[in-house]
Amino acid sequence: MKTVFTNGGFDILHPGHVDLLKRARSLGDRLVVGINSDESIRRTKGKGRPIVSQEARKAVLLGLESVDEVVIFDELTPQRIIEEIVPDVLVKGGDWPESEIVGAEFVRSRGGEVHSLPLLDGYSTTAIIESMNSTASGEISAISSLDASIVEHQDALTEFRATLQPQIEETANVIYETFKAGKKVLICGNGGSAADSQHLAAEFVGRYETERIAMPAIALTTDTSSLTAITNDYDFDRVFVRQIEALGNEGDCLIAFSTSGNSSNIIAAVMEARRRGMTVIGMTGSSGKKLAGLSDHCIMAPSARTARIQECHILICHLWCQLVDSYVAEAAQ
Repeated sequence: MKTVFTNGGFDILHPGHVDLLKRARSLGDRLVVGINSDESIRRTKGKGRPIVSQEARKAVLLGLESVDEVVIFDELTPQRIIEEIVPDVLVKGGDWPESEIVGAEFVRSRGGEVHSLPLLDGYSTTAIIESMNSTASGEISAISSLDASIVEHQDALTEFRATLQPQIEETANVIYETFKAGKKVLICGNGGSAADSQHLAAEFVGRYETERIAMPAIALTTDTSSLTAITNDYDFDRVFVRQIEALGNEGDCLIAFSTSGNSSNIIAAVMEARRRGMTVIGMTGSSGKKLAGLSDHCIMAPSARTARIQECHILICHLWCQLVDSYVAEAAQ
């Protein structure tokens, strides 16, 4: 029996999903659909999601003639489920190029097929959600007052405080355990996120607020000779990939900053880190669903504005440093 696997949130089922599932099923004898749990949806889609609970989504999918089985997974990516099912065919929608499909290498290594199927025109879950929220206030215009931006910053931090602390503690522990195991942390980002990368690396290598051992952290954004040589000899999408090829090892951690969640060189870096058995922590904003869906852990700042996202990101970096310092102090007692 030829098993086909695909996955997604399927938060609002629409004709585009039905068409994709029907075509996926035609590639084998049995279609297994993996869906993100409610908690996983919250972590990859942001505020207000999921719209429909995991059990309700599962029930609707099982009502489709093309679907034979539905499995729910709590992780941000379906890697574990794919390795358990060992499908003969792995399918994703056409908005995911094959180079960015999680589990593709695993399936191919066992003689399986990987397909990125074109999507049915005119249907998008994101577009439906945006239409539902169309009455919400838009982004602050260029002529808005400074006070309005300050209020927006305060609102983002209020939601930050209410929702993100468990994820900050979880990822701080991942970083600490990486250092504790004798491994290193690589960090990358573009523009302001490049500055955040080297800021964070400096805090770990130097110190934050207390004396402790130096932590092996490397910002992939600071070596101008490497950055310009790689960009010149290859292309900008490989500017971090090439450095990860040189420096990244199994058990290391990659912290990847992208306020949009769509930066092509960051996505490429994440996929290379995954290939090398590194743990990936994504750092993005409320619209950064792509990066979230490719990371082992992801923190989505509660804003769609770059400035507010970056303000949240640097606070997270400082909180990570505070927590790692406390873990080191506790271990020394």
